[in-house]
Amino acid sequence: MIEFITMAPTSGDGEFVGAVNNNSSRRKVDAWSGTDEAAERQPTFEYIRDIAQAAEKGGFSTLLLPTGGSCLDSLAVAANLVGQTDRLKFLFAIRPGSIQPTIFAKQFATVDYWSGGRALVNVVTGGSPTDLAADGDFLDHGTRYKRTREYIQILKRLFTEEQFDHDGEFYQLKGASLFPKPEEIPEIYFGGASNVGKDVAAAESDVYMLWGETLENTKERIEEMKKRAADYNRELSYSVSFQVVLGETEEEAFENADRLLSKTEENLLNEKSDAASKGESIGVKRLHQLMEDGRKNNFKIGPNLWAGLTQVLSGNSIALVGTPDQVAERIVEYADLGFDKVLLRGFPHLETIQEIGEKVIPKVHEIISSRQTV
Repeated sequence: MIEFITMAPTSGDGEFVGAVNNNSSRRKVDAWSGTDEAAERQPTFEYIRDIAQAAEKGGFSTLLLPTGGSCLDSLAVAANLVGQTDRLKFLFAIRPGSIQPTIFAKQFATVDYWSGGRALVNVVTGGSPTDLAADGDFLDHGTRYKRTREYIQILKRLFTEEQFDHDGEFYQLKGASLFPKPEEIPEIYFGGASNVGKDVAAAESDVYMLWGETLENTKERIEEMKKRAADYNRELSYSVSFQVVLGETEEEAFENADRLLSKTEENLLNEKSDAASKGESIGVKRLHQLMEDGRKNNFKIGPNLWAGLTQVLSGNSIALVGTPDQVAERIVEYADLGFDKVLLRGFPHLETIQEIGEKVIPKVHEIISSRQTV
């Protein structure tokens, strides 16, 4: 069975991607969220609560709480949402360079304890060099991944061992322990497209997260990761992430997709292209190349697959565009590759996940159930 994940837009939200609020002097649009600090919809408690409750009602199992300089703090958000939901799990994105593993484990375990075991971990190695530098993290790409590997190893020990010492390259601990222990050992979600990132994922993670690409590219990537994991005598779970744009017809859906970018400022397109070429993220570069490859075809890169948002967004930017039935069929095609988790989001976030919950998720379950009864 496929498990559905969405995310909390804790940087802000709106109807348009890359639109600048002209009534504000704060004009910097974040390439990961597509909004500026004066976003049309601010990430208020009420708005993020509504998204969490809509996700739970709509059949999503998990809410990803992102990290970064433009985001609200993920642990603080989760602590406020625990009492507003009953079953929804919270996937905390955490950067090893921003907080000690023992401190994060204590905060995480507290939320897990008070929520009845609804906390999960997403370890994020990278981000933009500018964002990392703002947190005082100046390690190079390869060294960051070495630190990430040690960070995950320490978290696992904290989750399972009563007390231990650790003398590593990045962390030294004496008599480390964790109270309270999580109800169950939480899965570690992790993504990385570089060779060193894929090796860390194969050796240490439980769920390998990929941004959506073409079906062919994604098939190659998941098959490679299965082989890498087998080299460590391990099996991983896999998650794939997409934006979603729906319409009553395929034509209407692509009109809705084009509308998302109708207020994007030209300079943002140039800034994003420049950032993608100069940045260190292999994953961002892969998506940018897919976008360029699809430029002559209105950024269509496959059946119901659109890279238009990649002009503005870094990270998860490839969109499934079509009718609810078409999007459900595409999701099942990716599930057939070996994905048991699918992260879906869109603009504006609340209405998009409500529509996904009403029209797409039931159809996906219906397709899968019909196969099992044949």
